[in-house]
Amino acid sequence: MSTSEIVFLDRATLPDFPFKFDFPHHITTYSHSNSDEVAGRIAQANIVISNKVRINAEAIKNSPQLKLIAVPATGLDHIDQQAAQQHNVGIRNVRGYGNDTVAEHAMMLILALMRQLPAYQRDVAAGLWQSSPFFCHFGAPIRDLNGKTLGIFGKGGIGQALAARAQAFGMHVLWGEHKNAKDCRNGYTPFTQLIQQADVISLHCPLNEQTRNMIDETELKSMKPQAVLINVGRGGLVAEQALVAALKYGQLGGAGVDVLSEEPPVHGNPLLNARLPNLIITPHMAWGSEEAIQRICTMLENNINTFMRE
Repeated sequence: MSTSEIVFLDRATLPDFPFKFDFPHHITTYSHSNSDEVAGRIAQANIVISNKVRINAEAIKNSPQLKLIAVPATGLDHIDQQAAQQHNVGIRNVRGYGNDTVAEHAMMLILALMRQLPAYQRDVAAGLWQSSPFFCHFGAPIRDLNGKTLGIFGKGGIGQALAARAQAFGMHVLWGEHKNAKDCRNGYTPFTQLIQQADVISLHCPLNEQTRNMIDETELKSMKPQAVLINVGRGGLVAEQALVAALKYGQLGGAGVDVLSEEPPVHGNPLLNARLPNLIITPHMAWGSEEAIQRICTMLENNINTFMRE
C-alpha cells in the first residue's frame, strides 16, 4: 500500500491527541490556515482534515489525489459538498460527540438568564447589595423554569438531550416545524405558533439557505416580552442587529449565544458591542468539554481508518 498524504489544516483547534492511523501515511499539520493558503496546502493531499477551515470547489478541483475530507465536527457548511461529490471525494464528519455537553451548555444559559445571574452579578459588583436597607437586593425579575414552555428547533441528538434536561426542571417542550413548511409534521408545532407560545426558544438546527436568519425582526417582535432566546447552533440562524435591538428595547427577557455570524469576530459584531446584563456570549465552546474532545478525536481517527479500509 502506498503512503497516504494527510494534511491537517487547523490542528490547533484540537488539543494534543496521539492519532493512530493503521495505514502507511505521512501527516503535515498546520496550526491554522488562511483561505488563500488552503489550495496550495492540500494540492498533493490524499486526506484533508479540516475542523472549520473553508474548502471551496476550486481547492477540491485542484487536488487530484484527494480521496477524503475528514471533519472533526458535525457541521459541514465550510465544505463545498457538491464539488466533493463531483470529484468523488468522500466526506466524513463526527456526530453525537457533543449531545450532552452542548445540551448542558444550553441549559446553563437558560438557567442563568431566567434567574438573571449576569444582572445580579453586575448589581453586586456595583455595590447595590451592600447599600440595600434589607437583607436582600431585588433587581431584575427572576423566573422559575418549572411550568414554562421550551421551544426547540432541531430534533437531533442535542435537541433531544436538552429536552430531557428541561423536562427534569418541569418545563413543557415543543418541537418547532420549519419556518416555511407547507404542512406541520406530527409531534411538531407550527413555526409561528411556537415563536408566540414559548418562554424559551433554543436553536439546534444546521445553517443553510432555509434557516439563515430564521429568527429576524418579525420573529423577535412576535416572541413573549420576557422570552429568552438561546443559540448554540450557528450564528447565521439569528439576525444579530435585530437581536440587539430587541434586547435594548425590552422585547426579550434575555439571549444566550455561543456562536456568531463571523468566527472569530475579527471585524467586530453588534452583539459584542451591546454590553447588556441580559445577554450572555460565550466563544463557541459549548462543545469543548474534556470528555467531548476525547470523543471527537477518537471518532475522527476511526472515521479515517474505516474509510481507508473500505
